[in-house]
Amino acid sequence: MAGNNTSEIRVAGSGRILVAAAGAAVPADFSTDWDPAVWKDLGYTSTDGVTFSKKDKLDPVDTWQAVSPVRFIYSDRELTLKFSLMQFNEDTFPFFMGGGTVAQVDATKYPGVYGYSLADGPQKDERALGLEFTDGGDVTYRFVIPRGQVTASDDIKLARKSAALLGVTFTALSSGTTVPLASFVMKDPAYGA
Repeated sequence: MAGNNTSEIRVAGSGRILVAAAGAAVPADFSTDWDPAVWKDLGYTSTDGVTFSKKDKLDPVDTWQAVSPVRFIYSDRELTLKFSLMQFNEDTFPFFMGGGTVAQVDATKYPGVYGYSLADGPQKDERALGLEFTDGGDVTYRFVIPRGQVTASDDIKLARKSAALLGVTFTALSSGTTVPLASFVMKDPAYGA
């Protein structure tokens, strides 16, 4: 609806971030929850929430006859989500580190001891990422990147007065021209006006 309408202002009051294998099936509607056998909820995130960024690069076409560009050519699109995970576990730590797995060291000799080995060089760790947030009881948004990977990890600060955070930047990867780079599904009365 055009004009000022406070009922169309969105506040992501509560949300969650989920990951799955690249190309994983996404719930078709809001009567279906994310399949826990496929989608892993990454748990608590910092109060900063999620920073969503879409950057398009346009290259100008200059001519001899004009001082201003006469048109633009799209040369690049970058879609990223930046957030900080607060839980350390078998799903979040490898996601932050760029792949791999956490495994029990030796259940017989060292019960309850787990290990993670960081590879010498970066490994391919493509995943699907889902973001869901609610604003009150009537509004829910779902955002999905069917294929992407962590492209940056923040420093982990270990301090006495604050929780350690696993800060990541997740970047969307193209799956071809027939698959969207990302998609939104909204249960929001504002779109039915």
